[in-house]
Amino acid sequence: MSEPASKGSRGGAVRRARDYIDGGQFEAELARRVAIRTESQKFPDAAAVAECGRYLDSEMAPAFAAMGFTPTVYDNPIEGQGPILLATRVEDEALPTVLGYGHGDVVRGLEDQWTKGKGPWVTSREGDRIYGRGTADNKGQHTINMAALRAVIAERGGRLGFNAKFLIEMGEETGSKGLRELVRRHKAEFAADVLIASDGPRVRQDRPTLSLGCRGARNFDLEVDLREGGHHSGNWGGLLANPGFILAHALASIVGPKGELLVEELKAPPMSKAVKEALADIAIDGGEKGPQVDEWWGEPDLKPAERVYGANTFNILAYWCGTPGRPVNAIPPKAVANCQLRFVAGTRTDDIIPAVERHLCDKGHHLVRVLPPPSVNDGQFAATRTEPDHPWVQFVKASLQRSSNVKPAIVPSTGGSICNDIFTDDLRVPTVWIPHSYVSCSQHWPDEHILVPLTRSALEVMAGLYWDLGEDRTPARKP
Repeated sequence: MSEPASKGSRGGAVRRARDYIDGGQFEAELARRVAIRTESQKFPDAAAVAECGRYLDSEMAPAFAAMGFTPTVYDNPIEGQGPILLATRVEDEALPTVLGYGHGDVVRGLEDQWTKGKGPWVTSREGDRIYGRGTADNKGQHTINMAALRAVIAERGGRLGFNAKFLIEMGEETGSKGLRELVRRHKAEFAADVLIASDGPRVRQDRPTLSLGCRGARNFDLEVDLREGGHHSGNWGGLLANPGFILAHALASIVGPKGELLVEELKAPPMSKAVKEALADIAIDGGEKGPQVDEWWGEPDLKPAERVYGANTFNILAYWCGTPGRPVNAIPPKAVANCQLRFVAGTRTDDIIPAVERHLCDKGHHLVRVLPPPSVNDGQFAATRTEPDHPWVQFVKASLQRSSNVKPAIVPSTGGSICNDIFTDDLRVPTVWIPHSYVSCSQHWPDEHILVPLTRSALEVMAGLYWDLGEDRTPARKP
């Protein structure tokens, strides 16, 4: 094994990361990356796929090569989807290997709807906010982690002290299509001891956060289709059943008037002691201009953090009946509700739709049909979780606390969904996500932005963490 480098210090690495943002380099790099219009929601459009390829070829591959990584760009196994990059830096086969992750694709720019900055493709700083599509999700976040890696390499005189791999995909916003197939084909190339990655928001702007997995999602439609065409509401009112009412009553049997889930089979398994303890001191903060928690809504015996990070929730995403936006005097023939169950690890996913069907039948809602998405990949995410007491979680928590002097929040499962099961189930590694955004960043919406003070904090904690990973005390090293 190579002798550990003695040059530099942890504090020096943190200062280098801080200088990177204070000297303007972060904004310059981010501006170049935001300017590439990597809208994966336009796939399989050839121009959109080409732009995503350009992001890897012109930005990511050269940046990683300059850091001493060997970048490889893989074609996506699925036609019409974006390429995937894996950058690898092996210093010693005996050292632990840390896998990073980011996604360079973004949602649609929605150019005509921005009210701040200069639109989606030109970064613009106003006060402590940097606007632009991808600043928060996820170009800004993997730019932070790459800069922190560079800071440690420079401070250690050209070494990290551990082996590093970094995956950048270009299709996260459309379900990471093809990533699982690629990882399975090249499992040895992607193998690691732990995934440490960044996406999503902190629980609070000033509190470093560890997210250990994600809730899964299962989308489906509830439909009441009674007849062909609508009929005059005066001549037929009271004579023809209205599908809107029938569907509304069915939905009301699933979720109560205060948001409580009424179908026992759809509820989450009991929370473990470790999960409950992790969530005990987490408050949900919508930010200065964000929404505030409706305390009266949701499971009555759970705290807000437990509802979103440790429980299952059923939601209506869209509901239509008749001709919304231009109603006519007619009894509509059909009503449809687009529904979703967000669920935590341990939920019987194969029984979600059958459980809904049994419930509707038991409650007498025989006219309501449950229709799964047309494709098995539409609206489907698996639930995953690394336990809060896992040694890697405790290691990362201690490092972040040392850098920030703040007790990090530990979120067992994020409220949203991501491709985490590829790492936990296919690569079989523990996963620790360290988000660098905040909940009111307008992610997936016009006026997306990242906060400068939070970015500075993120650079500091990541530089400290990457330094600590190069020491001799990680869970993957033998005593």
